Amino acid sequence: MPESIISLDVHPINDIAWRRSCREQLNASGALVLRQFLQPAALNTIIGEAEAQRHQAYHTVSSHNAYLMKTDPEFSAEHPRNRDVISTKGCITDDLIASNSPLRTLYNSAEFQFFLCDVLGEEALYPYADSLSSINIHYAPHGKELGWHFDNSSFAITLLLQKPLAGGIFQYVKDLRDADAGEMNYDGVAEVLDERCTVDQLAIDPGDLVLFRGRNSLHRVTPTEGEVTRMLVVLAYNTKPDTALSENARMTFYGRL
Repeated sequence: MPESIISLDVHPINDIAWRRSCREQLNASGALVLRQFLQPAALNTIIGEAEAQRHQAYHTVSSHNAYLMKTDPEFSAEHPRNRDVISTKGCITDDLIASNSPLRTLYNSAEFQFFLCDVLGEEALYPYADSLSSINIHYAPHGKELGWHFDNSSFAITLLLQKPLAGGIFQYVKDLRDADAGEMNYDGVAEVLDERCTVDQLAIDPGDLVLFRGRNSLHRVTPTEGEVTRMLVVLAYNTKPDTALSENARMTFYGRL
């Protein structure tokens, strides 16, 4: 991995002991924030690329429940199983990321992927088989937000590029359910949706790499406030080869196939 992209003096991804400490922190808290993971020059290059391509973003406004599942007719619309929240964002897709972009170099790096596998406890990571889903850049201008939800995947990998003047805060409640056991924890989700409980939040700054386990931890990003757009990169991998996002999901998220 080129030293021009990762701050290897602070984040020695090839060091076994350092990777172990990252794994222990992620397992203990469900989140790992590696501050100033990117070299400043690489960060500035990526921000410039993101700004130049922002006009190509596909913008969506979607309502969904916290479980990202179809409505269950056995429950009312106000039940936490079915209650709608709103997510709004703009997104550019993998096929718009230049072949010589630092993002592409980072994503494809064998050393970076080995680091991720070791910390996440995965045997291997693979890019998406479709041309849109591997690297995405998300834009959240004033008023845009990501509603409360559980992830379908066991981990998420993100890089913050630009922080808004206010808002845009990542909030979460760790281990609110056990998805593998089929647990829904409607009461716990209701407490969060009704703002009747304390939630944690991650302090994230531009250049920080975040690994987050969101399958059992309810989370959201609060609405952006002010003129500065929140910009975030999602580095999406699969644990099995030749996996593509469904055509329905691609049309929903990206507006095209």
